[in-house]
Order: sequence, then structure tokens, then C-alpha cells
Amino acid sequence: MKKIWIGLLILASIKVNGKVVLPSVIDHNMVLQQKTQAALWGKARPMSKVKVTTSWNGKVYVANTGADSLWRVSVSTPSAGGPFQITFDDGEKLTLKNILIGEVWICSGQSNMTMPVKGYGNQPVSGANDILMDAKNSKIRLFQIKRQLSARPQFQAEARHWEEADVKSVSEMSAVGYLFAKIVQQKLDVPVGIILTSWGGTRIEAWMSAQSLQHFPSAKIPLPEDTAKLNQNRATVLYNAMIHPIEGFTAKGILWYQGEANRKNHQEYAQLMQSMVADWRTRWNQGEWPFYYVQIAPFRYDGDNITFYLREAQQKALKLIPNSAMAVSADAGMEKSIHPPDKLTIAKRLAYCAFARDYGVAGLPYQGPVYKAMKINNDKIDLTFDNAPNGLYAGGKELTLFEIAGEDKVFYPAEAQITKTGIQVKSARVKKPVAVRYAFKDWFTGELFNNEGLPASPFRTDDW
Repeated sequence: MKKIWIGLLILASIKVNGKVVLPSVIDHNMVLQQKTQAALWGKARPMSKVKVTTSWNGKVYVANTGADSLWRVSVSTPSAGGPFQITFDDGEKLTLKNILIGEVWICSGQSNMTMPVKGYGNQPVSGANDILMDAKNSKIRLFQIKRQLSARPQFQAEARHWEEADVKSVSEMSAVGYLFAKIVQQKLDVPVGIILTSWGGTRIEAWMSAQSLQHFPSAKIPLPEDTAKLNQNRATVLYNAMIHPIEGFTAKGILWYQGEANRKNHQEYAQLMQSMVADWRTRWNQGEWPFYYVQIAPFRYDGDNITFYLREAQQKALKLIPNSAMAVSADAGMEKSIHPPDKLTIAKRLAYCAFARDYGVAGLPYQGPVYKAMKINNDKIDLTFDNAPNGLYAGGKELTLFEIAGEDKVFYPAEAQITKTGIQVKSARVKKPVAVRYAFKDWFTGELFNNEGLPASPFRTDDW
């Protein structure tokens, strides 16, 4: 009965006030994706009409509300520019001002995506003060959803509303997201909007809808009335509260940095990613929009080395998710901090993906070496790699992260040499080798790169 009264009060408020109610993501200062049909939605009086007028072309769009008061419309956006206005009118006008048209990216995941430019307690972001010195830029707009959870999909999310980039807003913003935005804005010379929806220490299942989890029995989806037992790692609760309220907001693509919290159920992580991305793409109705993600960084966990399998799952997901790419962080971790300070390297590698695949920079390398095949040559194994057309590089240092094993499945440290065709691996302790592993560890510093300076992803040739 209480919920019914709350619903009636909301409808009564809409009826009395007249003015259209918008979700928090649709607001003054926002950026809309250029040259597309940008989605706008909200609430108004039930069974009424809402007129939406866009100042860049003077066009009027009409949306009809249903009995639930909801309406939705798509507006045609021009090439990048602004500022513009949008007026919503259901008998009383509401005008949003200082709107830009440009490129919009949604950033999500856990704490390494959340990590703001100002850092965490005793955990800095490299070069933070220099980043803040250059922060003021009215063409970069930032929107952050605050941490919240729900057992039901929500219309509204509590958020830091769209802000122009300056010292204050940038210091609180995701370092990876902001630095990515800065690169895109400078290179394309267009406005850029970043929507951040992330929460540290959270599992991927929490970011997925009930529908996308239906084939995963291990995911325990809370009942709508089960609010007393919720926490941020329950399946669906972050999707309901932090994804659903922005669902459909037209964007260029997604940046995702998550996985640490799923180390111990790595077996189905690639399939979970595949299901989540497919579901989001369906709900946004934007086709196979770009999905670019970060392979989790090296860190000394509890010594069981199971993090390798999560990284391997992230590598496998590339083949399961169309129009995806992965930024490898093998050289950008920190042994005793799960939040490595070098966020610029990660932002650049995500930007390489976007510029090579979406922004027309033909020939720009954006992926590091990936294990392709092996050939046993007496007591040696020769490895070949994709994404290394100009060869491999180790900075003149010895390769120390390779291991080799025979049929007994016992791995020994190996000597590894870069050759004209790849890597040759051997060990005096293994006379008849059958398998090789590289960086099969929780903590390491990546030492194998292609000529373009992009690191190799950890790999193994076996499936033991």
C-alpha cells in the first residue's frame, strides 16, 4: 500500500507542477552524440503530448505519454558544435541550456575505473597536479552517477550533474575516463562528454540485468521485495540503480575496467562479459557499438596465481564480443597497490582503440602481441605472434617471465630469445618440451612488447 501511495504522489506532483520530469542524465550542460538520432525521455502528465524543440535546427518533435507517464523521442543531431538549447513543453516549458554536440563515452567498472584524478587515500594518480593545471576546458563535460543499488530497475539516479571540466570537477572524476576524454577532445577538436557509472570492488554480475543472467545459475538475483539483504555485489543491483537510469542515452561506446572482483569465478567470466555486452547493446538499440576494456593490472594478491585465468578469460572475450578491443596493462601494475598510479598509459591505450577503429586513423597499432602458434624444434619451442608485424622488443633486457614444461606438466624457468619470427624458448631441465607459459603470475612487470611499444598479454600454450 505504501508503494502505491508513493506512485500516486509522484503522478500528482507531475500533474500539479506540469513541467516535464527528466532523468538526471538529461540536463543543462550535457553533451549529445553528434550525427545520430539521440534519445531523450522523461515523464509528464499521463496520456498527454510533450513537444521537444531543438535549437540547432528549430525542429519540433512530439512524444506521447502513456498511462505510466513515460515518454521517449529521438532527435536528429548535427555535426559537433554548440552551445544549444532544448525545450520540453507539455503545457509548461522546461528549457535546458548550454548543450554541446560531440562525442559521448560511457565509463563503467570497479575501482580502477572509479579512481579519481585526486587519487585515493595514500594512493596517488601519477602527474595529478599537472593534469589539474590543464583541467579547465568547457568542451569537456563530466557526469557521475553516485553509488546506489536497487532490487528494481530505476528511472532516476542520484548523480553529480553535468559539469564543465575544471580543477574541481576533474579532481573528482575517473582519471582513466577524463584522460581518455582529453585525448579525444584535443585530437578531434570536438566537445566530449563522459558518463561515469562505477563502484569499487564490485562483481560483473551486479552490473547485469536479470534477463542477461538467466543462463547463469550461479547468479542469485534478489527479489524486488528483498531490499533488506542487498549489497553492491548482489546480481542486478547496480544495473537496476546505476545503468538502467541512463539506458538508451546515445553514446559512441563503452569503456570498461573491471574484473578484480571476479578472480575466483573466472571460469564463466568471458561468457558473463559476452552476455552483459549483448544485453546492453540491445537495450541501447545502437547496434554493435564499441566496447573497449582493460585487462586487469598485475598485483600481488594472495599467491595463488588465479589472476592469470581471469586475464585469460578477458583475452578470450575478444573472440566472443563483436567490435571489442582490449587495453593490456601488463607493464602498468604495482606490486603492493591494486590501484596502480599510471592511469595515462591505460587511457592512451583505450584511445588507440577508438582512433584506430572509430575515428579513422588507418594503420594505427592498438593491440599488443598475441600468442598465435608454437612449433616444437627438438629441445626448443618456437612461438609466433599476431599484432607484431614489425617484430618484438624487450628493451634490451633479458626475458624472465617464460616457463617451459614437458609431458610431466612441471614448468621450469626458461631461456627466451627474440628471433626473426617470434620467440624461441628452451630449458636445460626440459629435454622434450610440450608447453610454454608467459607471465603466469598474479604480479609481474610485462617485458615483451611489439615494436610499437604495446605489451603482450599473458598466455599459455597448454590447457592444463
